[in-house]
Amino acid sequence: MSDNQNNKPFSMIADIEGDFMDLTNIETPSEVPILAVRNMVLFPGVVSPILIGREASLKLVKKAEKTNGIIGVVSQRDPEVEEPTIGDLYEYGVYARVVKQLTLPNGSVTVIMQGLGRMRLYDIIKETPYLVGFTKQAPEIQPDKRDREWKTAMDDLRKMTGEYISVTEEIPDDFSFAIQNIRNDVMALNFVCSNMPFGTKEKMALLEAESMKERLFGTMKAMNREINLQNLKADIRNKTREDLDEQQKNYFLQQQIKNLQAEMGNEQSPEKSELIKKAKKKKWSEETQKIFNKELSKLDTLSTQSPDYNVQLNYLQTFVSLPWGEYTEDDLNLQRAHKILDHDHYGMEKVKERILEYMAVLSLRGDLKSPILCLYGPPGVGKTSLGKSIAEAMKRKYVRVSLGGLHDEAEIRGHRRTYVGAMPGRIIKSIQKAGSSNPVFILDEIDKVTQNTINGDPASALLEVLDPEQNTAFHDNFLDVDYDLSKVLFIATANNLSTIPRPLLDRMEIIEVSGYITEEKIEIAKRHLIPRELDNTGLQTLPEKPKFNKAAIEKIIEQYTRESGVRQLEKQINKAMRKLAFKRQMENVEQNWKITPDSLEDLLGKPPFYRDIYQGNNYAGVVTGLAWTSVGGEILFIETSLSKGKGSKLTLTGNLGDVMKESAVLALEYVKAHADTLNIDYRIFDNWNIHIHVPEGATPKDGPSAGITIATSIASALTQRKVRKNTAMTGEITLRGKVLPVGGIKEKILAAKRAGITDIVMCKENEKDILEIPDIYLKGVSFHYVENVQDVWNFALTDEIVEHPLTFTIEEEKESKK
Repeated sequence: MSDNQNNKPFSMIADIEGDFMDLTNIETPSEVPILAVRNMVLFPGVVSPILIGREASLKLVKKAEKTNGIIGVVSQRDPEVEEPTIGDLYEYGVYARVVKQLTLPNGSVTVIMQGLGRMRLYDIIKETPYLVGFTKQAPEIQPDKRDREWKTAMDDLRKMTGEYISVTEEIPDDFSFAIQNIRNDVMALNFVCSNMPFGTKEKMALLEAESMKERLFGTMKAMNREINLQNLKADIRNKTREDLDEQQKNYFLQQQIKNLQAEMGNEQSPEKSELIKKAKKKKWSEETQKIFNKELSKLDTLSTQSPDYNVQLNYLQTFVSLPWGEYTEDDLNLQRAHKILDHDHYGMEKVKERILEYMAVLSLRGDLKSPILCLYGPPGVGKTSLGKSIAEAMKRKYVRVSLGGLHDEAEIRGHRRTYVGAMPGRIIKSIQKAGSSNPVFILDEIDKVTQNTINGDPASALLEVLDPEQNTAFHDNFLDVDYDLSKVLFIATANNLSTIPRPLLDRMEIIEVSGYITEEKIEIAKRHLIPRELDNTGLQTLPEKPKFNKAAIEKIIEQYTRESGVRQLEKQINKAMRKLAFKRQMENVEQNWKITPDSLEDLLGKPPFYRDIYQGNNYAGVVTGLAWTSVGGEILFIETSLSKGKGSKLTLTGNLGDVMKESAVLALEYVKAHADTLNIDYRIFDNWNIHIHVPEGATPKDGPSAGITIATSIASALTQRKVRKNTAMTGEITLRGKVLPVGGIKEKILAAKRAGITDIVMCKENEKDILEIPDIYLKGVSFHYVENVQDVWNFALTDEIVEHPLTFTIEEEKESKK
């Protein structure tokens, strides 16, 4: 029961001779059929076509045409409503009469209607077969023909309408001719109100106005607004047309340049087309896009035969091959990650815990700067291979850069393009290789970077890479654009922290990866090394595979390797399996596939190493000490002997360093100062020379941790008192006799356990280090914490005398006085 939404605003011209009241003042029944229309308002006296869309509306207009009856035309508030009720219709409308009904070629029906008087709709009393409403006439206050204000305003409205038509394309030019030739002012006003492109609400406000003058001034106000709006649009069009003209000019010039280049053989190369294609897929910022476009435009000014062309092309290819803003999605399942880390690496609890903490925080926050981790420890403990496991656990890409021997700063930051053969640094090239901006990045052997060379300082260049506050805008000299590295998980590895510059060390989170004990190496061999070497040597394909029993693996660890890691252990296992494969193929004999300690010598030869074993306490002056080495802990023996001489002579042998020599001097001076406590005759120091030796003289030894061991050795030699059985000690001493803490406690305890030591003496402050060590490492060992050398002597020196203490005769005393 409505017209189609596409009714045109201007279709016909209408005028009236005589008084307008004769048209509007008609007799109408109180109950009239109601035609609801959308997006249009019909004013009194105006003739307008209405496209009929609904079946009920079609029935209504057909009946009205036959009976020449009067109907009410009312606008809908919401054009989307298909079956309007009284609440969906405006209160005011017009009475109308059907002038003619037309059937168009497409089958649609158009009705030409003329508005009569204004009406007011009170209620809908019938809905089928079409709407019937209860209405009353709503007379309008007509203007006085002698009113000069009305005449002047109408003349101004006609001018404004012509001005509006001249600046818009929405109204045809015929409308201006029509409005100038409608002699009846009221009819002209209603014609303008009905056909101007005002909104339905605004038109209804004009229709509801009871006074014609009020409707006139409202129309002029809306017309003035539309004229200003059209002028503004025209200004905007003129400005944009100027910009467009400039763009067209540039476009034509570019086309001419391309045509000229094509004639000279310089048309756009396939390389440039490929660059443009790749650039469209990149997720870079607007600033990066501008830089790329600027650099790309330089290709047009270069000849393809020019060397500079290849330099620029290489730069642009590097530019588009980087994963700008491309990240792999992290798998933050902690249970899965923990399972993968435990499967790939045995032990390393601190490292695993730190990675799982990072993943847990990342899963809660959603976005987090990656930590900069530094794993340090002896060779062969799995620091580098741990990076692969972390990448697999998080489902990230994995890249590795070896920094060992790096001596050129340009290897990190890249070369400037002004140099021949310039290329980006290793960081950018590795990111390019990874294909994502958040890989797990291993910086291997960071402690072996050469410092302060003639080619710059590579270690200082790494400061920007490994600083979370700076690497959001890492600047590569070749790329010359900031690149975000904050999502990269950097993991550095090192064997020795002392060679890393302090500023670089301060930017990394240090995690110690200590050496493995024998029990851990046995598990690693069973789970990882033996299966891997079976596959490497081809023995995995045999129906019966070689098997190492636990004792054989332990013998390889103890007597064929001397290391903290498992690299040499893997080589020895590989050697044993190669020998088995050789014998099977060459000798063609059945092999004993069960490898025991007795059969190892046939496969690996004689053992090259023997662990030091506690040698007992049968000699005074021999004390067991504990030492840390790069391949783990070791026990060492401090031996002190006395010989007659002029006295006051201290001899040190055993390839000792300066710090250890100073510890020996300190220990001797402390013993001299406390000779009364030990019941030592002070004349011994004037008549006997003291010689301190540390066995294995070919091995360099240094460090302060043998202080209490040397002091106890000297005291035992001078008093000839035995040292407690199965006892070892470690700790630094001061001149006052205070015992200071030392490092490498875990490795030293493992060495003591291997040697059969049951009691260990150390500084009271080292107790905190013991509490961090798992109980499995401490089983079978008792710890005795001391604060000064006197406490050490009270525990370590027994009352059992090896020989009679040194004494002096009267003649020796006289000789001493001379």
